[in-house]
Amino acid sequence: MQFSRRAALAAPFALAAVRPTSGQAQGSFPSQTVRIIVPYSPGGASDIAARLLAEKLTPLWKQSVVVENRTGANGIVGSEAVAKSPPDGSTLGFVSVNHAVNAALYTTPFDTLKDFSVLSIIYSVPLVLVAAPEFPANTVQELAALVKAKPGSVTFAGTGGAVHLAAEMFAHKVGAPMVHVPYRGSTAAHPDVIGRRVDVMFDTLPAVIGHVQTGKLKALATTAAQRLPLLPNLPTVAESGFPGFEASTWGAIIAPAGLPAPIASKIATDAAAQLQVASVKERLEALGATPVGSTPEQAQSFVRDEVAKWQAVVTQAGIEKQ
Repeated sequence: MQFSRRAALAAPFALAAVRPTSGQAQGSFPSQTVRIIVPYSPGGASDIAARLLAEKLTPLWKQSVVVENRTGANGIVGSEAVAKSPPDGSTLGFVSVNHAVNAALYTTPFDTLKDFSVLSIIYSVPLVLVAAPEFPANTVQELAALVKAKPGSVTFAGTGGAVHLAAEMFAHKVGAPMVHVPYRGSTAAHPDVIGRRVDVMFDTLPAVIGHVQTGKLKALATTAAQRLPLLPNLPTVAESGFPGFEASTWGAIIAPAGLPAPIASKIATDAAAQLQVASVKERLEALGATPVGSTPEQAQSFVRDEVAKWQAVVTQAGIEKQ
Protein backbone atom coordinates (compact mmCIF):
# COMPACT_ATOMS: atom_id res chain seq x y z
CA MET A 1 0.00 0.00 0.00
CA GLN A 2 1.26 3.47 -0.87
CA PHE A 3 0.97 6.20 1.72
CA SER A 4 0.86 9.92 0.98
CA ARG A 5 3.28 12.35 2.58
CA ARG A 6 0.49 13.83 4.66
CA ALA A 7 -0.64 10.39 5.82
CA ALA A 8 2.88 9.60 6.99
CA LEU A 9 2.86 12.66 9.25
CA ALA A 10 -0.80 12.59 10.21
CA ALA A 11 -0.88 9.12 11.74
CA PRO A 12 1.09 9.25 15.00
CA PHE A 13 2.08 5.92 16.46
CA ALA A 14 1.20 4.10 13.25
CA LEU A 15 3.32 1.18 14.35
CA ALA A 16 1.95 0.77 17.84
CA ALA A 17 -0.36 -2.04 16.81
CA VAL A 18 1.93 -3.60 14.23
CA ARG A 19 2.76 -7.19 15.10
CA PRO A 20 6.54 -7.66 14.89
CA THR A 21 7.59 -10.18 12.30
CA SER A 22 9.32 -13.12 13.88
CA GLY A 23 12.42 -14.80 12.64
CA GLN A 24 16.06 -15.36 13.30
CA ALA A 25 17.11 -11.86 12.18
CA GLN A 26 14.82 -10.23 14.72
CA GLY A 27 15.56 -12.75 17.40
CA SER A 28 19.30 -12.06 17.22
CA PHE A 29 19.06 -8.28 16.91
CA PRO A 30 20.74 -6.53 18.53
CA SER A 31 23.67 -8.73 19.45
CA GLN A 32 26.02 -5.82 20.15
CA THR A 33 26.05 -2.13 21.09
CA VAL A 34 23.90 -0.01 18.75
CA ARG A 35 25.29 3.34 17.73
CA ILE A 36 23.01 6.20 16.64
CA ILE A 37 24.97 8.82 14.70
CA VAL A 38 23.46 12.30 14.92
CA PRO A 39 25.10 14.45 12.21
CA TYR A 40 24.33 17.71 14.06
CA SER A 41 25.52 19.45 17.22
CA PRO A 42 24.29 18.37 20.67
CA GLY A 43 21.19 20.06 22.05
CA GLY A 44 19.08 20.26 18.91
CA ALA A 45 15.78 18.46 18.36
CA SER A 46 17.43 15.57 16.48
CA ASP A 47 20.00 15.06 19.23
CA ILE A 48 17.40 15.23 22.01
CA ALA A 49 15.06 12.80 20.24
CA ALA A 50 17.89 10.36 19.53
CA ARG A 51 18.96 10.40 23.18
CA LEU A 52 15.39 9.89 24.38
CA LEU A 53 15.07 6.82 22.17
CA ALA A 54 18.51 5.51 23.15
CA GLU A 55 17.58 5.73 26.82
CA LYS A 56 14.38 3.74 26.30
CA LEU A 57 15.71 1.21 23.79
CA THR A 58 18.75 0.21 25.88
CA PRO A 59 16.75 -1.81 28.48
CA LEU A 60 14.29 -3.02 25.83
CA TRP A 61 17.02 -4.42 23.60
CA LYS A 62 19.29 -5.47 26.49
CA GLN A 63 22.19 -3.84 24.68
CA SER A 64 23.72 -0.40 25.03
CA VAL A 65 22.32 2.17 22.59
CA VAL A 66 24.69 5.14 22.39
CA VAL A 67 24.45 8.46 20.59
CA GLU A 68 27.42 9.86 18.71
CA ASN A 69 27.41 13.43 17.37
CA ARG A 70 29.41 13.62 14.16
CA THR A 71 28.96 17.10 12.72
CA GLY A 72 30.07 18.79 9.51
CA ALA A 73 28.83 19.95 6.13
CA ASN A 74 25.18 20.46 7.14
CA GLY A 75 24.88 16.83 8.25
CA ILE A 76 26.66 15.25 5.30
CA VAL A 77 29.70 14.04 7.29
CA GLY A 78 27.65 12.04 9.77
CA SER A 79 25.28 10.71 7.14
CA GLU A 80 28.22 9.46 5.08
CA ALA A 81 29.44 7.52 8.12
CA VAL A 82 26.05 5.82 8.33
CA ALA A 83 26.00 5.01 4.62
CA LYS A 84 29.41 3.32 4.82
CA SER A 85 28.58 1.19 7.89
CA PRO A 86 27.61 -2.50 7.74
CA PRO A 87 23.85 -2.93 7.17
CA ASP A 88 23.30 -5.02 10.27
CA GLY A 89 21.48 -2.52 12.52
CA SER A 90 24.52 -1.81 14.72
CA THR A 91 24.88 1.67 13.20
CA LEU A 92 21.86 3.92 12.73
CA GLY A 93 21.47 7.61 12.01
CA PHE A 94 19.05 10.26 13.19
CA VAL A 95 18.59 12.93 10.52
CA SER A 96 16.44 16.00 9.95
CA VAL A 97 14.86 17.61 6.90
CA ASN A 98 18.40 18.67 5.97
CA HIS A 99 18.93 15.09 4.83
CA ALA A 100 16.46 15.69 1.98
CA VAL A 101 17.46 19.31 1.36
CA ASN A 102 21.15 18.38 1.03
CA ALA A 103 20.30 16.16 -1.94
CA ALA A 104 19.08 19.27 -3.76
CA LEU A 105 21.69 21.78 -2.60
CA TYR A 106 24.94 19.80 -2.50
CA THR A 107 26.92 17.16 -4.35
CA THR A 108 27.06 14.51 -1.63
CA PRO A 109 29.39 11.48 -1.34
CA PHE A 110 26.31 9.24 -1.26
CA ASP A 111 22.95 8.85 -2.98
CA THR A 112 20.32 10.04 -0.53
CA LEU A 113 17.67 7.68 -1.88
CA LYS A 114 19.76 4.62 -2.75
CA ASP A 115 22.37 4.46 0.00
CA PHE A 116 20.05 4.52 3.02
CA SER A 117 17.15 2.61 4.49
CA VAL A 118 14.73 5.09 6.08
CA LEU A 119 13.20 3.25 9.03
CA SER A 120 10.76 5.67 10.66
CA ILE A 121 9.74 9.32 10.76
CA ILE A 122 9.89 10.06 14.49
CA TYR A 123 8.48 13.59 14.66
CA SER A 124 7.53 16.64 12.62
CA VAL A 125 7.85 20.34 13.51
CA PRO A 126 5.91 23.00 11.59
CA LEU A 127 7.29 26.34 10.46
CA VAL A 128 5.75 29.73 11.20
CA LEU A 129 5.95 32.83 8.98
CA VAL A 130 6.80 35.80 11.20
CA ALA A 131 7.54 39.52 10.91
CA ALA A 132 7.98 42.52 13.19
CA PRO A 133 4.73 43.94 14.59
CA GLU A 134 5.21 47.12 12.52
CA PHE A 135 5.64 45.28 9.23
CA PRO A 136 2.82 46.49 6.95
CA ALA A 137 1.53 43.03 6.00
CA ASN A 138 -0.63 41.25 8.58
CA THR A 139 -1.72 38.30 6.44
CA VAL A 140 -0.25 36.02 3.80
CA GLN A 141 -2.41 37.71 1.18
CA GLU A 142 -1.09 41.14 2.15
CA LEU A 143 2.50 39.86 2.07
CA ALA A 144 1.93 38.37 -1.38
CA ALA A 145 0.57 41.72 -2.57
CA LEU A 146 3.69 43.52 -1.30
CA VAL A 147 5.98 41.02 -3.00
CA LYS A 148 4.10 41.37 -6.29
CA ALA A 149 3.94 45.16 -6.12
CA LYS A 150 7.70 45.58 -5.76
CA PRO A 151 9.48 42.37 -6.79
CA GLY A 152 12.78 41.99 -4.97
CA SER A 153 11.95 44.60 -2.32
CA VAL A 154 10.85 42.18 0.43
CA THR A 155 13.70 40.48 2.29
CA PHE A 156 13.65 37.20 4.20
CA ALA A 157 16.09 35.70 6.68
CA GLY A 158 17.34 32.27 5.68
CA THR A 159 19.49 29.86 7.65
CA GLY A 160 19.64 26.94 5.24
CA GLY A 161 17.42 23.90 4.97
CA ALA A 162 13.65 24.18 5.03
CA VAL A 163 13.79 27.58 6.77
CA HIS A 164 15.39 29.04 3.64
CA LEU A 165 13.65 26.98 1.01
CA ALA A 166 10.16 27.56 2.43
CA ALA A 167 10.60 31.24 1.61
CA GLU A 168 11.84 30.38 -1.88
CA MET A 169 8.81 28.14 -2.35
CA PHE A 170 6.51 30.97 -1.22
CA ALA A 171 8.14 33.44 -3.62
CA HIS A 172 7.66 30.98 -6.46
CA LYS A 173 3.99 30.52 -5.55
CA VAL A 174 3.54 34.30 -5.46
CA GLY A 175 5.28 34.65 -8.80
CA ALA A 176 7.78 37.33 -7.73
CA PRO A 177 11.18 37.14 -6.04
CA MET A 178 12.13 37.97 -2.47
CA VAL A 179 15.69 38.72 -1.39
CA HIS A 180 17.50 36.14 0.74
CA VAL A 181 19.54 37.49 3.66
CA PRO A 182 21.70 34.61 4.94
CA TYR A 183 22.31 33.84 8.61
CA ARG A 184 24.23 31.06 10.31
CA GLY A 185 21.29 30.25 12.56
CA SER A 186 17.79 31.40 13.33
CA THR A 187 18.75 32.85 16.72
CA ALA A 188 21.11 35.25 14.97
CA ALA A 189 18.36 36.31 12.57
CA HIS A 190 15.66 37.03 15.16
CA PRO A 191 16.99 40.43 16.34
CA ASP A 192 17.14 41.68 12.75
CA VAL A 193 13.59 40.55 12.01
CA ILE A 194 12.37 42.11 15.27
CA GLY A 195 14.26 45.31 14.42
CA ARG A 196 12.90 45.34 10.83
CA ARG A 197 16.34 45.11 9.28
CA VAL A 198 14.92 42.03 7.56
CA ASP A 199 11.22 41.82 6.66
CA VAL A 200 10.06 38.25 7.22
CA MET A 201 11.24 34.80 8.19
CA PHE A 202 10.03 31.22 8.17
CA ASP A 203 11.23 29.48 11.32
CA THR A 204 10.28 26.51 13.47
CA LEU A 205 7.44 26.88 15.95
CA PRO A 206 9.59 26.32 19.08
CA ALA A 207 12.16 28.87 17.88
CA VAL A 208 9.65 31.73 17.50
CA ILE A 209 6.73 30.93 19.80
CA GLY A 210 8.26 32.89 22.69
CA HIS A 211 8.69 36.03 20.56
CA VAL A 212 5.15 35.66 19.22
CA GLN A 213 3.67 35.26 22.68
CA THR A 214 5.50 38.33 24.00
CA GLY A 215 4.57 40.44 20.97
CA LYS A 216 8.11 40.92 19.67
CA LEU A 217 7.09 39.15 16.47
CA LYS A 218 3.73 38.66 14.80
CA ALA A 219 2.80 35.40 13.13
CA LEU A 220 1.22 35.61 9.68
CA ALA A 221 0.69 31.89 9.04
CA THR A 222 1.94 28.37 9.66
CA THR A 223 3.26 26.02 7.00
CA ALA A 224 1.60 22.99 8.61
CA ALA A 225 -1.22 21.07 6.96
CA GLN A 226 -3.61 22.05 9.76
CA ARG A 227 -3.78 24.88 12.27
CA LEU A 228 -1.57 24.51 15.33
CA PRO A 229 -2.98 23.78 18.81
CA LEU A 230 -0.66 26.43 20.30
CA LEU A 231 -1.88 29.06 17.80
CA PRO A 232 -5.42 27.99 16.90
CA ASN A 233 -6.35 31.34 15.32
CA LEU A 234 -3.32 31.36 13.05
CA PRO A 235 -4.23 30.29 9.49
CA THR A 236 -2.10 28.03 7.36
CA VAL A 237 -0.38 29.28 4.21
CA ALA A 238 -2.40 26.69 2.30
CA GLU A 239 -5.75 28.06 3.45
CA SER A 240 -4.55 31.62 2.79
CA GLY A 241 -4.69 31.25 -0.96
CA PHE A 242 -1.83 28.83 -1.62
CA PRO A 243 -3.35 25.33 -1.57
CA GLY A 244 -0.85 22.51 -1.19
CA PHE A 245 1.78 24.71 0.47
CA GLU A 246 3.31 22.65 3.25
CA ALA A 247 6.76 22.60 4.83
CA SER A 248 8.13 21.22 8.05
CA THR A 249 11.25 20.06 9.72
CA TRP A 250 11.28 16.45 10.87
CA GLY A 251 13.40 13.76 12.45
CA ALA A 252 13.95 10.26 11.09
CA ILE A 253 15.88 7.11 11.88
CA ILE A 254 17.99 5.86 8.98
CA ALA A 255 20.31 2.91 8.41
CA PRO A 256 22.68 1.82 5.64
CA ALA A 257 20.97 0.47 2.53
CA GLY A 258 20.48 -3.28 2.56
CA LEU A 259 19.31 -3.57 6.15
CA PRO A 260 17.26 -6.79 6.36
CA ALA A 261 13.52 -6.11 6.46
CA PRO A 262 12.91 -7.93 9.77
CA ILE A 263 15.51 -5.77 11.52
CA ALA A 264 14.15 -2.60 9.91
CA SER A 265 10.64 -3.52 11.05
CA LYS A 266 11.78 -4.27 14.60
CA ILE A 267 13.65 -0.98 14.96
CA ALA A 268 10.72 1.00 13.58
CA THR A 269 8.17 -0.83 15.71
CA ASP A 270 10.19 -0.51 18.92
CA ALA A 271 10.95 3.18 18.27
CA ALA A 272 7.27 3.93 17.62
CA ALA A 273 6.30 2.23 20.87
CA GLN A 274 8.60 4.58 22.81
CA LEU A 275 6.75 7.57 21.38
CA GLN A 276 3.75 6.53 23.44
CA VAL A 277 5.73 6.66 26.68
CA ALA A 278 4.49 9.76 28.49
CA SER A 279 7.93 11.16 29.30
CA VAL A 280 9.09 10.82 25.68
CA LYS A 281 5.88 12.21 24.20
CA GLU A 282 5.85 15.17 26.59
CA ARG A 283 9.52 15.99 25.94
CA LEU A 284 9.02 16.01 22.18
CA GLU A 285 5.87 18.10 22.43
CA ALA A 286 7.77 20.57 24.64
CA LEU A 287 10.10 21.02 21.66
CA GLY A 288 7.11 21.84 19.46
CA ALA A 289 7.36 18.44 17.79
CA THR A 290 4.48 16.12 16.94
CA PRO A 291 5.42 12.45 17.49
CA VAL A 292 4.82 10.33 14.38
CA GLY A 293 6.22 6.78 14.33
CA SER A 294 5.82 5.51 10.76
CA THR A 295 6.60 2.21 9.07
CA PRO A 296 9.75 1.82 6.96
CA GLU A 297 7.58 1.84 3.83
CA GLN A 298 5.88 5.09 4.85
CA ALA A 299 9.18 6.64 5.87
CA GLN A 300 10.94 5.74 2.63
CA SER A 301 8.07 7.15 0.58
CA PHE A 302 7.97 10.32 2.67
CA VAL A 303 11.68 11.05 2.25
CA ARG A 304 11.45 10.34 -1.48
CA ASP A 305 8.68 12.93 -1.75
CA GLU A 306 10.67 15.41 0.35
CA VAL A 307 13.73 15.09 -1.88
CA ALA A 308 11.60 15.67 -4.98
CA LYS A 309 9.82 18.66 -3.43
CA TRP A 310 12.95 20.48 -2.33
CA GLN A 311 14.73 19.68 -5.58
CA ALA A 312 11.86 21.37 -7.43
CA VAL A 313 12.12 24.43 -5.16
CA VAL A 314 15.88 24.69 -5.70
CA THR A 315 15.44 24.39 -9.47
CA GLN A 316 12.65 26.98 -9.53
CA ALA A 317 14.72 29.40 -7.45
CA GLY A 318 17.73 28.98 -9.72
CA ILE A 319 20.01 27.94 -6.83
CA GLU A 320 23.16 26.27 -8.10
CA LYS A 321 24.14 22.96 -6.57
CA GLN A 322 27.38 23.24 -4.61
